[in-house]
Amino acid sequence: MSTPTRSRGARRAEILEAAARLFAERGFHGVSIEDLGAAVGVSGPALYKHFSGKDALLAEMLLDISSRLHDAAAGLVTSAATPQEALSALLRGHIAFAVREPYLITVHDRELGNVPDPQRRQIRRLQRLYVEEWVTVLTELRPGVPAARLRAATHAVFGLLNSTPHSAGELPSPDAADLLYALSHTALVNIP
Repeated sequence: MSTPTRSRGARRAEILEAAARLFAERGFHGVSIEDLGAAVGVSGPALYKHFSGKDALLAEMLLDISSRLHDAAAGLVTSAATPQEALSALLRGHIAFAVREPYLITVHDRELGNVPDPQRRQIRRLQRLYVEEWVTVLTELRPGVPAARLRAATHAVFGLLNSTPHSAGELPSPDAADLLYALSHTALVNIP
């Protein structure tokens, strides 16, 4: 009994991965159900066994990554012994995601407006919670700096980290990760 469930879960993951890459490359409206099916070796209509439609697929994709980022950040902050360790872990976690999955950054940046409203609100809520994990750590590192300033700095650093879709391939991944870490860490520990 568990094999079909795993198979279905693996197929859903395969569809989500292919969709993310296609949406990043061609845009949400530039990809048809048939394109998505072809990318995973099935007919387009076969995708309806897994998702009610293309917008549901996009919503699940962006909810999943927002949830994964938030959950990982909460775990990293909770398990860190010091605020410095927490910041380092947050940076390394986000950088690993950005270097590994730049196409998801592109899809989120371009296509969030195509997600149905209830799911878009959930995604935004998860994103706000993710930012607040960072702000909590920065508050401990930079006491006296207003939260609004820390939040703005966090968003600015996300802009830097999320630039990977534009810079992917320029440097080998480990070098890119080291550079992103050095730049973003320097920016956050020196918030004026």
